[in-house]
Parts: sequence; structure tokens; C-alpha cells
Amino acid sequence: MRAQTFHLRILVILLTLVGVLLTAYQILVLKLPVSEEETDSVWSIDAKIQFDAESDSAVKIRAFVPPLRDRFLSLNESFVSKNYGVSVDREEDNRLVTWSARRASGAQTLFYRLAISSRFGGESPAEEGPVYRDPVEVDEAEQVAVDALLDPIREYSADVETFIGEAIKRLNQPDNDHVKTLMGGEPSPETKADALEVLLASAHVPIQRVHVLNLSNPNAQELDLWIRSFNGKRWLYFEPESGAKGLPDDRMVWWYGDEPFVELEGGKNAQVQFTVNDRQVNALRLGQLVQDANAASSFLDYSLYGLPLSDQQTYQLIVMIPVGVLFILLLRNVIGLQTLGTFTPVLIGMAFRETGLGFGILFFSTITAIGLMLRGYLEYLKLQLLPRLSVVLTFVVIIMAGISLLSYRLGLDSGLSVSLFPMVILTMTIERLSISWDERGGNTAFKQGVTTLVAAAGAFYLMNLAWLKYFVFTFPGVLLLMLAFMLLMGRYRGYRLSELIRFRAVIKE
Repeated sequence: MRAQTFHLRILVILLTLVGVLLTAYQILVLKLPVSEEETDSVWSIDAKIQFDAESDSAVKIRAFVPPLRDRFLSLNESFVSKNYGVSVDREEDNRLVTWSARRASGAQTLFYRLAISSRFGGESPAEEGPVYRDPVEVDEAEQVAVDALLDPIREYSADVETFIGEAIKRLNQPDNDHVKTLMGGEPSPETKADALEVLLASAHVPIQRVHVLNLSNPNAQELDLWIRSFNGKRWLYFEPESGAKGLPDDRMVWWYGDEPFVELEGGKNAQVQFTVNDRQVNALRLGQLVQDANAASSFLDYSLYGLPLSDQQTYQLIVMIPVGVLFILLLRNVIGLQTLGTFTPVLIGMAFRETGLGFGILFFSTITAIGLMLRGYLEYLKLQLLPRLSVVLTFVVIIMAGISLLSYRLGLDSGLSVSLFPMVILTMTIERLSISWDERGGNTAFKQGVTTLVAAAGAFYLMNLAWLKYFVFTFPGVLLLMLAFMLLMGRYRGYRLSELIRFRAVIKE
């Protein structure tokens, strides 16, 4: 007995662990939405490049575009231009698009459009970077300022991260004479980045400029300037203006380095304007739209959403049957309600899905009552069990057909769905009610019929909860958790709630 108990406990623990880990993997790694109503942001980005082409001359324009291997997943990328050839190349950490035309003149407009989402995007690639650089040559006055600033920075820092943070803090003191010397009296983001590069290079700390787009600002007209540095393990991101650490979730890297955003040959007055539009899209629908991407393919391949649509609809019903069974298990083993059969209420509750709860109870009661009268008559004829069941089943079919025909003539569409009632279950229900009536009396049979309808109505309600149907279908690991609970209930030997009420006098004594 102890060995069986130990085996059962191990089995329950394993089922629970697998169910929890599988569900956690789908939520945390595959990023499946927990709720069917959950939405996620999809950003549509337009970069409009305008310039004046020289009269009837060849035009070549190069511009940086996002690397598309960051935290965001590209849903759609397009290059909109008229009479221009387009090519995209990768240079180190960046991507560049080249528009070229044999002849162009006058005002020109080019568009780069991108739609991205962060839900199914991957982590930033674990790339390595330089950890040492030579100092920048500066004049004597600037060198004095650098040395004066570095001494307190070294004193109040312990590693690369705190060193850079302290350096940015010092450069954000506009009244400091040493800062004025390095920045030349122009506290712009570019001059601040230049001063920071000079200051950190003197300490042999390399940095790289990062140009990012603020996705939360729909009126963003230009890119923000950040810096990053490799500490030997990972890249550290900083905003020179505020000293903020870590790239926020609503910032997308556009390109790295000191090169200008646009290089134009055969034209002049190049200008770039950004437009960002954030719209909310159903997270589940978003996952299905990006099924060709690596992250989303796992989402579809290893879930029931990978099945054909017709099969999905079938399994949306099938996976809810254990929920109804668990409900009946609690009613019988914990509360102590007596029903006609173990799974009969679940099957009746499934039939209620088509007829509706009110009409379903009416149809069930009518067919059962008529069937009981027939069963009493067959008992009088002294028929054997199998012929008796066959006659009752046939009569149930006749009753169902009659109800459907009458409902159709009366214009009641709900009556047509009575044909979806499980005929065999109705037949066995009539047989069990009749036996219970004979052995325990009509009062007991009536109570069992009522409790069966109550259990069927409860199972119907649970199996049709929209959020529960979605959760069980999307995260089938929950079925393993229910299985573990059912195994535990198999060893329950305690009092049922109905028994506590029944024996309350004994309990008081």
C-alpha cells in the first residue's frame, strides 16, 4: 500500500510539473496571450526622404534602415519610390538601402515603411564589442579639463557601467568650467557625445553612438542619440542627455556609428521626416499573422492552432470535456450529489450547447417523462433487457423526430436542435430512472433526475465560459494539472458535504 501511495504521489508531482512548465513555456517563451481579448502594439513607421535632384543627373542616395535582428519582429517592410532601383546591404551591425536612378530632376520623395511588433521578437543578439581604445588627441586646455574630470569619476565608480554613468553625470553640469571647455559652449546631444567620447577614451573605455527611434512619440521628427559600451559581457546603453541606463522597450535601434543618416549624390537639401503610428491588434491574431517567422512558427507548430480550422473547432469542444468531468467529480465525491451515471450529465450538458439551456431542459424532461411511461408499459410486457432497450431507443428517436417536426411547423427553430441530443444517453437515462423508481421509489428517482439536470446545467455553464475555453485550448498543459487533481481525488475517503448535513446530529454528539 505504501509503494502504491508513493507511486501515486510521484505521478501527481510529475504531471503537475510538466503541466506547469509547459504552460509557463508557452506564456513566457512563446509569448502566447493569456486572454483572448489581449492586444499588443503594432507600430507602423514611415521615413520620408525628400531632396532636390540636380537637373537630368544620375542620383544615388544611401540611408540607414533598422537592422531587423533586435527585440522587434518585422511584419512588413517596403521601399516606395518611383523610377528608382533599390538594393539593401549589410555593413557590420547596420543595414543600408541604396536608391539609384539614371536621370532625375526637381523635388524627389522616397519612402521607407516598416511594421513591427515586440511580442514575438527575439532577444538582442549577444554580440561582442571592443573593450579598449586609445585616447583621443586634444589640445592642452582640453587635456587639463579631461584630467580634472576623470579624477572624481574614478573615485566614485567601480566598473565600466558606473564609470560611464558618473561621466555622464559630470557632463550634465553646465556650470562646470571643465565641462564648458570640452563641449565648446554648445550643450547639444552631439557635442555632449563628442565630449563623452573624449573623456572616456582617456580612460581607454570605448563607446559607440546609437541612433534610436522613440516609438511612443507619434510626432518624432528625428532620431534620438544614445551611446553604448561593451563591458566584456554585454552591451550597456546610456542616454547622454538624462543619463538613463538601459534601452527602454519603446526604443528601436535604427543604426550604429558616427556616419550621417543619409548620403546623397546628384542632389542636395536632403531631409528626413519620421511618422510613427501605434495601433492595437489582437495578440492571438498577431501570432497567426507572423506564422512564417521563427518565433511564431513554434507557436503554431506546437499548439492546437496548428491544426486545420475544422479540426480546431472540434478540439475546442473536446478539450472542455475534462473540465465538465472534473466538475461532476467534485459534485459526486466532495458534495455528494447523486447523478444518473458518471458522465451522463457532461454529455447532456454538451447537447445543451446547441439547444440552449432552457429548451434543453424542457426537451430532456419531456422525452424522459414519455420514455418512462413507455418503460413502465414494457415492464408490464415482461421483455428481456436488450429488446426492451432497443424498443426504448427506437421510441426516443420517434419522439425526437416528432418534436422537431412540431417545432418546425410552429416556427420554433430551437426545437430542430433536439436531434443533437445523444439518443443512447437518453435511453440509458430512462432505463436507470426506471430501475431507481422500482428499487428506491419515485421520490429517489425524481431527486436523481433533478440532480442530473443541475449537474448538466453546471457542466454546460463551465464548458461554455469563453475565457476558460480559450485558456484550455491554448494551454493544453492545464489538462495535465486536472489529471493530477483527479488522481488525488481517487484516494479521497473523507466525508461528503451532504453526509455532514445528514449526520449533523451525530457530529454534535
